[in-house]
Amino acid sequence: MRNFVKTQRRRNEPFLDSLPEQMHYMDTGCEASLSCLSCPLPRCKYDDPTWYQAYKRRDRDLELLTMYKCHNLTTGEIASRFGLSQRTVHRAVKRALNYKDQLQAA
Repeated sequence: MRNFVKTQRRRNEPFLDSLPEQMHYMDTGCEASLSCLSCPLPRCKYDDPTWYQAYKRRDRDLELLTMYKCHNLTTGEIASRFGLSQRTVHRAVKRALNYKDQLQAA
């Protein structure tokens, strides 16, 4: 059984939460920033979650590429450090090389 709270409003009056200007929103931020107003991301992670996942994956892929190329680690060593499979490390290194090629072409 649901408990509905009855509000005392007249038929012609708008709901109190109909306009965002009349509501108080907490600016709690996210893991990228403590406040939405000072966020360094070009897009909000809540507005486009798939973009944010790709953004985080690109950073991880570039870090994996650095470990693979500069530190001369094997895919097995990288996989164990990051908790990934060797196949995922291969894919990430390949994607990171594509990112680098796109940056050099631009």
